[in-house]
Amino acid sequence: MDLDEALATTRAVRRRLDPSRPVPADLVRECVTLAMQAPAGSNVARTRFVVVRDPALRGAVADLYSDVYLNSYKDSEGYIGRVQVADTEGAAAQERTGRSADALERRLHEVDTIVIACLDGARLDGAAGFAGASLLGGVLPAVWSMMLAARARGLGTCWTTMHLAREKEVAELLDIPFDTVQQVCLTPLAYTVGTDFRPARRPTADDVLFWDRWDASAPRPPAVTGLIT
Repeated sequence: MDLDEALATTRAVRRRLDPSRPVPADLVRECVTLAMQAPAGSNVARTRFVVVRDPALRGAVADLYSDVYLNSYKDSEGYIGRVQVADTEGAAAQERTGRSADALERRLHEVDTIVIACLDGARLDGAAGFAGASLLGGVLPAVWSMMLAARARGLGTCWTTMHLAREKEVAELLDIPFDTVQQVCLTPLAYTVGTDFRPARRPTADDVLFWDRWDASAPRPPAVTGLIT
């Protein structure tokens, strides 16, 4: 797959995950091998991937995800389907995305591979902005590289942080050392129903480019008002 195509069409896949086709372990290894070529702060690779394949463990993780989604997130102001968008086309797209997010909550337990990305060696609880940005900057590029590698192999992913509201319970479930390892995100990893994903509706370059100084007149995203996914 052409790199530009992969960058433009790697979507958050929820409704089009295909749980009927198990993902070979070798494909997971290939994606992680490429992911580990991403930049790492101080040239120390702190990214770790916990790949959950055991059905009982997957089900337990999915149950915690669903509990947060249904009992904390879906009725909150931050719910993806409730975010206000001014134009009609954008509002319709937001509503579709809400239905897609709902579908992941219903189907996460069906997917045969769940990947939890972690920062090994530090926790960010109460950390200064500088420390948080520095440490996460050594993990997030690797996770995105893993997702791009998955897209190139016909696999779908969806970056979500929903489970972090129950992070300690997930840590206990998967033997992740909670005191020294920060979970960063969770994604399903599955083949997709078709591969014809298109670029999403996004701001243009001119909407988000500031030359030399911040432009206070530029459009701003909605304020964060609660859990996001």
